[in-house]
Amino acid sequence: MKPELISKMKANLRGRVILPGDQDYNEARKVYNGMIDKHPKLIVYCVNAADVRLAVEFARENDLVLAVRGGGHNGAGLATCDDGMVIDLSQMKGVRFDPSSSTIRAEPGCTQGDVNHLGQSFGFVVPAGVVSTTGIAGLTLGGGTGYLTRKYGLTIDNLLGVDIVLADGSFVTADADDHPDLFWAVRGGGGNFGIVTSFLYRACPLRDIVGGPMFWDLSDAREVLEWHAEFMPTASEDLYGFFAFLRAQPGDPFPAHLHHKNLCGIIWCYSGPPDDADATFKPIREFRKPLLEVIAPMPYTAMQSLFDPLVPPGLQWYWKGHFVNRPSKEAIDRHLEFGSQVPTLLSTMHLYPINGAAARVGRNQTAFSFREAEYSMVICGIDPDPANAELITKWTRDYWAAMEPYSLGGAYVNFLMEDEGAGRIKATYRDNFERLVEIKTKYDPDNFFARNQNIQPRALGGKVS
Repeated sequence: MKPELISKMKANLRGRVILPGDQDYNEARKVYNGMIDKHPKLIVYCVNAADVRLAVEFARENDLVLAVRGGGHNGAGLATCDDGMVIDLSQMKGVRFDPSSSTIRAEPGCTQGDVNHLGQSFGFVVPAGVVSTTGIAGLTLGGGTGYLTRKYGLTIDNLLGVDIVLADGSFVTADADDHPDLFWAVRGGGGNFGIVTSFLYRACPLRDIVGGPMFWDLSDAREVLEWHAEFMPTASEDLYGFFAFLRAQPGDPFPAHLHHKNLCGIIWCYSGPPDDADATFKPIREFRKPLLEVIAPMPYTAMQSLFDPLVPPGLQWYWKGHFVNRPSKEAIDRHLEFGSQVPTLLSTMHLYPINGAAARVGRNQTAFSFREAEYSMVICGIDPDPANAELITKWTRDYWAAMEPYSLGGAYVNFLMEDEGAGRIKATYRDNFERLVEIKTKYDPDNFFARNQNIQPRALGGKVS
């Protein structure tokens, strides 16, 4: 690239451009997953939609590979690239609550913690995930599952519209009335269709919750898994609990005799009337007394950030997912095999319920297809030491392969790694895939936005095999 072209862009940009020779380049190119190590030609920090349009135009005119980075956690490393441009949206952190419409508008650099810190001040939240430092943009575009999924649905079920910069640099609003096809596609179709510069959400009423983890010995895991699968579909939709295999961390809340021990657990979030909390937890406590229970009233924002200290930026991550239904005896056998071999202190497996309100949306109403699945499963190999990257990757892949016969055939798109292939993406969208290809062909015919779980436009091979 000619220096004068970069100088011209810098002059018109409200944000800043970082190049490989700049002092802060190595810090700027880091992403959340420490396993990802890429070297873009330039990183453009945008502060508004005009900056985004300028950066898109520059990348297109200079034939640059383009990656888009929001506020947080893309585990697959798709938010960066080698020898191309990164459009970094992390400075775009505006968030606003409108009391007249009970809506929240958020820019793409926000984390879900940013959004709900504001919302909870007014007694409202946007249903999102289970780690507050997750970027709201990537989470939303993939679907968005979390503690309020059973009560209020997926994040996309509460999305009312987006402002989006398209591949040709044009700027449009997509909602139920304007560009409804594009609005359908961004609700689960990822970053394939443009760069969202603003999200408009329906805000859901919520203040404090009662929640936290319960832990049992690994020898109880079969009974806990069976009981959880039986109990969760019949429980009040005010109650959410995800199952986990884990190893006990040294320090609080674990007593010394549990440190490093393999355990199973359920992390609960009760969002109903506080006076009903004891009655709600009564059958859970009666099922089997846990080794450790840390259930307490707290703000929803505290629940959402409960595990933040365990997963700071820079750790080694390798994750893979499945959509699954109630586990059979044989599936539980496989769970117990790998759940007893959790390789590092931070590695884990979670089974996130996605029934209740989320299941009452039709599988073709949004791009997110697996509305009938009972769980979104994720296997996470995590460790701070790069020397353990192979260990955590192998455990994750082996566990995933062992569970594949019990999978529904796809996975939550935000739990796919970069190396999973086109067939896996098709399996994730099922009969929505053909429509996604058509919309991709309409709005991005040259596949300008390709650093994502990519849906190729028709001319480039996008078709259902």
